[in-house]
Amino acid sequence: MKSTTETTRRQRRGHGRPTLHDVADAAGVTRITVSRFMRQPELVAESTAARIREAIEQTGYVPNQQAGQLASGDSRIVAALIPNVGHSIFAETIQGLTEGLHGSGHELLLLSTGYSMEREEAQLRALTGWAPGAIIVTGRHHSPGALRMLRDAQAAGTPVVEIWDHPANRTDSDGFARIGFDHIAAGRTMAKHLIDKGHVSLAYVDSGVGEDFRAHERGQGFVAEAKAQGVRVKVLRASTGDAFDAGRGMVQLLLAASRAPITAVAFANDHLACGALMEATSRGVQIPGQLALLGFGDFPIGRQLQPSLSTMRPPTADIGHVAAKAVLQSVTKGTEPTSRTLPCQLIGRDSTGTTR
Repeated sequence: MKSTTETTRRQRRGHGRPTLHDVADAAGVTRITVSRFMRQPELVAESTAARIREAIEQTGYVPNQQAGQLASGDSRIVAALIPNVGHSIFAETIQGLTEGLHGSGHELLLLSTGYSMEREEAQLRALTGWAPGAIIVTGRHHSPGALRMLRDAQAAGTPVVEIWDHPANRTDSDGFARIGFDHIAAGRTMAKHLIDKGHVSLAYVDSGVGEDFRAHERGQGFVAEAKAQGVRVKVLRASTGDAFDAGRGMVQLLLAASRAPITAVAFANDHLACGALMEATSRGVQIPGQLALLGFGDFPIGRQLQPSLSTMRPPTADIGHVAAKAVLQSVTKGTEPTSRTLPCQLIGRDSTGTTR
């Protein structure tokens, strides 16, 4: 009769699931050979590898990645902290990250910060217990506690990459690689587009989210370009909540300025702009004759509206692909990730056509 200790040990080892031993028996090889195949399949003869693959499929064996990590000290998890996983502008970046990691043996662990530096810090603290193989964070603005943890992780050899921000501005350098674009330059491009259309009274509708730093920077660039070219400019703050409703709600404010009528408006994102476009159209406002509208993000809905929405197209998917490549190269070569600036393109459509 087996002792209680032996029974407990066997249950704890297998948990009722197929084990490495089961695969080895089915393939007619040793457990060491199976283990080598799982770690470095190229070191196993193809005929042996074929038997092991067949045995894995036959037994339904799933490797215990946590145990492998403890044994090797290497994590196959790439953690990405994204402001809003439900927002389409970040969904393409997430897809790019997923595609970029595909086939590498690394998997994406996704966390949503909700544009909160406090929440980002709490998530980073929880992540340290899992010792991810790489950390990707959105933007360069972090709480002191979060910044300390990111620096500690990098000092310990974990690649850290900041995405959706540009590497050109090193005055606020925190020592991490950045993959993204210059939001102030994007804002300047938006203002220049409207000024080139003949507008001399502009407005920028900023995000109502206080920690949406990138939208605020685009506003700063927009205002700077307008002032540099000697045109009037006003900044308005959208309400929080549903972005389409917030955009609709801005129309009355935009039309209320009778002394110096606003003739062209740029928005922090396409959802705000689309809401404003739909509300203005329902009020009989001629677009772009009375009011030209310019969004940011190039969301699919903007192309479907009548008139279609002019916008800025950020490199959303490319950011994900390039970031994934950067961390994988860093992990495999043991080097620091490389910063990279990606292009942001203005897409002119009907909503900013020739002014009267």
